[in-house]
Amino acid sequence: MDGKTNVKFVPKPWGHEVIWAHTAQYVGKVLHITAGHALSVQYHNEKDETIHLLRGEMIYRVDFKDGRGLVEVPLGVGESYRNTPGHIHQMEAVTDCDVLEASTPHLDDVVRLTDRYGREGTSAP
Repeated sequence: MDGKTNVKFVPKPWGHEVIWAHTAQYVGKVLHITAGHALSVQYHNEKDETIHLLRGEMIYRVDFKDGRGLVEVPLGVGESYRNTPGHIHQMEAVTDCDVLEASTPHLDDVVRLTDRYGREGTSAP
């Protein structure tokens, strides 16, 4: 349906997310990551996402599955990175960061391998 949509604010231990679009085809979010905090080392079974660093400085880590484990990938303001299903990744904020995320609508599809906040495991559907 055309028109204004609800915006959802979701507190997280690393900051918060604002879900500004949620349809059967896509989701749009702004992730605000507080300096010194990090999202879990995670992957998705179905979710396909692209992130875009809008503001701040972060350490972006990915696992290329080549035996090196997590590798830091430079990602500056104005740059984007796509995570297809199964791609292990993590974001850590050096300064407060705002990250745009566009993805398929699988909001609960998160497998957390490690997490600073004790949330290891699979998100509940």
